Amino acid sequence: MQWVKKGLIYGPDGSISWARHSALTPTPIQLEPGAIRVYAGFRDAMGVSRIGYVDVAADDPSNVLKVSSRPVLDIGRPGTFDDNGVILGDVLRIDDTVRMYYVGFQQVQKVKFLAFSGLAVSRDHGESFERLTGAPVLDRDGESLFIRAIHSVLVEDGVWKVWYASGSGWEMIGGVPYPRYHIHCTESPDGLSFHQPGRLCIDVENSEYRIGRPRVTKRDGIYQMYFTKGDIAGHYFPGYAESSDGTHWVRKDDQIGLTLSASGWDSRTLCYPALITVHGRTYMFYNGNDMGKDGFGYAEAMP
Repeated sequence: MQWVKKGLIYGPDGSISWARHSALTPTPIQLEPGAIRVYAGFRDAMGVSRIGYVDVAADDPSNVLKVSSRPVLDIGRPGTFDDNGVILGDVLRIDDTVRMYYVGFQQVQKVKFLAFSGLAVSRDHGESFERLTGAPVLDRDGESLFIRAIHSVLVEDGVWKVWYASGSGWEMIGGVPYPRYHIHCTESPDGLSFHQPGRLCIDVENSEYRIGRPRVTKRDGIYQMYFTKGDIAGHYFPGYAESSDGTHWVRKDDQIGLTLSASGWDSRTLCYPALITVHGRTYMFYNGNDMGKDGFGYAEAMP
């Protein structure tokens, strides 16, 4: 698929204490016919993320309709798995509720952080979310000691299919630890309990040390995944893969259909793409340099 970049949509202007900068992992959902709601993580002065939203026009996503005045999901209580930041995850409508899977961060003494998956539910049409539990719904296991972060959920024939980043190590680059992770998948009967072990879907290649934020859609019977990969040289850019069953994937990174801009907010890195199709048009929302410090923008698929 080829994409036409449309530019930066929104970034915090620094006037709100809980949203000084950034709009991390933008995740779209259509809750109203004429609008797309993009949930994202907004960072405070300490770099701690809380989840808010930006509503944009469905026929012209550069037109911002509304920005949340307060977090729809704040950080967790001190000592919980999400007390030092929350980002998306995935969000989907279930009957008359909106279900949000999110990634919670916790600082600990001997590694940089821990990141596991939580679940929150909205009963007011996505304006606010309540945690289902104060504990992760997808916690650490033997294959995911430090990171187990859900980023895509599809419900098919009563089965909840989940793709997540799984990490158990760190890569030292210039004396700074960066998390190593790759993409796993699992299934659940209800999207609430996850008892099956995860399976490796896509691993790193060559000089890559991390590959994650899998965003999965299904088109014409084929699963399509956009993800983000990082290597030891500092490159951070999306990749693309296809699968017939959602478990066994073939990487086709050369078909991503995007390039860095010559200058500006997405000229050095491009990351965390998430797709939505509305009224026959397919949009990609994504972050640029410095993992979204300037906010998020979008591209439109060529017809």
